[in-house]
Amino acid sequence: MKVVILDAKTLTNDDIDFSVFDEFGEVTIYDYTKYNQIAERIKDAEIILCNKSIMNRMTLKDAKNVKYIGLFATGYNNVDIEYTNERNITVCNAGSYSTNAVAQHVFALILEHYNKVGEYNKFVKDGGWIHSEKFSPFKPMKEMDGRTLGIVGYGSIGKKVAKIAQAFDMKVLAYNRSPKKDESVRFVEMDELLEKSDIVSIHCPLNSDSEKMCNKEFFEKMKDGALFINTSRGGVVDEQALIDAVKSKKISGAGLDVVAVEPMEKHEEILDIDNIIITPHSAWAPVETRTRLVEIVKNNIKKWVAGAPVNVIK
Repeated sequence: MKVVILDAKTLTNDDIDFSVFDEFGEVTIYDYTKYNQIAERIKDAEIILCNKSIMNRMTLKDAKNVKYIGLFATGYNNVDIEYTNERNITVCNAGSYSTNAVAQHVFALILEHYNKVGEYNKFVKDGGWIHSEKFSPFKPMKEMDGRTLGIVGYGSIGKKVAKIAQAFDMKVLAYNRSPKKDESVRFVEMDELLEKSDIVSIHCPLNSDSEKMCNKEFFEKMKDGALFINTSRGGVVDEQALIDAVKSKKISGAGLDVVAVEPMEKHEEILDIDNIIITPHSAWAPVETRTRLVEIVKNNIKKWVAGAPVNVIK
């Protein structure tokens, strides 16, 4: 079969082996593919593998032979599923590959806000400690013990975040659109979660229901001084509403691994806001995580070839 990988460089710093896909046929690898290049590059493909490349009616219309789209991602908002279903194109994602890494990153963001490690390091490296009269110069820090973490979206990542929170002796509230069972946490309605949580962490997919879910009303309902964390998708947040909530001190800050437009555009107001920590969609990026991702994508194809596809998006 003809296999096309459209955006390999979104997955590797030359530390990932794509030869694992050679067993499926002739593999063509592109580092990056602009939107207006997609249709030409996939026109003869039977298998398309991509991370964020847009798969819709326009890009796929000339790809008459395509039978399978494999995503190097859990999210699938870059794929027009209605159209792929029309075409009987199987679309498979890579669920749960990044659970540990993303949960770890959630707490990196929380701990940076609570413990100020980056600020302390800059203070020391800039010579502040050398010239300090105190042996321990203070910045505003908080303990996590006894605080309440609210988790919005209780899939595999949300569940892992809850487990880590409990190791810090935090209380955990959770909201999930469909019913879930886990006796170690307390499931509540969204309003109660926002009212009672010292930290709110978002772990839901981006879709028509969740787009800009975290809006002005959402932030107004949050507990005064709470911390907002988003490692899911930037589109679930109304960024102006978040900026306003932090600037007004309604909430104490935010930790973001995702924003609405990625990579970021110049002169984004959010870059200038104190107490908003931003990392460049890197929560999923440990080499172990990316290696696991490629292995899942390979195994998805194997299952599909065998007539028993898994991780199918419908």
